[in-house]
Amino acid sequence: MPQEEDKKGAPGSPEDAGASQSYTPHTDDPYGYHDDPYAYEATTAPVPQEQAGVPPAAVTAPPAAPPPPPPKAEPEEEEEDPDEDGMLRMSFLDHLEELRTRIIRALYGVGVAFLSSLVFANELWTIVKTPAVDALKQLGVNPPKLAQLTPMEAFSVVWVKLPLLASVFLASPWLLYQVWAFISPGLYKKERRLAGPFILSSAGLFIAGGLFAYYVAFRYGLVFLLGIGRDLDIQPVVSITEYFDLFVNVTLGVALVFELPILIFFLTLLRIASPKFLIENSRYAILIIVVVAAVITPTPDVFNLMIFSLPMILLYFVGVFASYLLVLSREQKKFPWRTLAILLLAAAVLAGVWVYVAVTRYGFKLGPSWPFLTH
Repeated sequence: MPQEEDKKGAPGSPEDAGASQSYTPHTDDPYGYHDDPYAYEATTAPVPQEQAGVPPAAVTAPPAAPPPPPPKAEPEEEEEDPDEDGMLRMSFLDHLEELRTRIIRALYGVGVAFLSSLVFANELWTIVKTPAVDALKQLGVNPPKLAQLTPMEAFSVVWVKLPLLASVFLASPWLLYQVWAFISPGLYKKERRLAGPFILSSAGLFIAGGLFAYYVAFRYGLVFLLGIGRDLDIQPVVSITEYFDLFVNVTLGVALVFELPILIFFLTLLRIASPKFLIENSRYAILIIVVVAAVITPTPDVFNLMIFSLPMILLYFVGVFASYLLVLSREQKKFPWRTLAILLLAAAVLAGVWVYVAVTRYGFKLGPSWPFLTH
């Protein structure tokens, strides 16, 4: 028996060979292996088959450790769609082709408006000549009529120039849409959503500028110009060509100046200007506005200069306010519209009280035209 125990405990016995090849996985490792390479090598060191005294088929290999799980693949970032989140990428030739397309479409719109205006050419001329007729009546000119000095004068003014001017105002929303369509590829998705407000506001300001020039600025300037020679026995004879040229200069000039808020908004949109910069340099802006008003104004008197410059200064600060709203939108902040509505309502109530006192106590009367209060 002692010999059997010695034989069983001999280093070369099969039991010892199996024990030397036993593998106990680490309890803390879910996959059955641990990180100590020396311990692993010591427990799984193979014993030569000749020393163990067993045939090769009787030797059991240690259980293979399961492979580590593959690393989780990180989700691939979706490529940004340039049409949705970023700016469209266009080559220089693509820009030229786009510009050509927009110009052709704009001309199509002007052409359609021009043909429509030709149908009402006589009615349009009646509207245009009204300020001159009213000014001549105020100066005592009888009959208050405009003069045709050349045979082609009436045709070129009534049937060519006047419908063309009317077509520019009629097609202004379409023209401004083409402008927006050309510059929108360089804007982001959130900024391209401003197409509707841009077209409506810019076209509305352009038409409002033309109406302001027709009903206010042009009438006062015309009365002043025609009345200069009244005390010098000068009979005013107004050529329809000279009159219409002055009408076009004043009307289009004021209409373009009324686009000042849109210009300021675009400068802020393109990050060229900021509300802080505009406010800090407002005195220089007012100086430039007065100079431009002096150029547009058909008369040199201070009264007409103020008629032109004051609305332009007001429009400048309207543009600064629009710029401020854009900056708040970028910073994801909200403007206190309720407070502004309360202030505007209070101002309207005060203006109403002032008009009521002026009419009831001081004898003023409401009139149909500017300044709407006459004594």
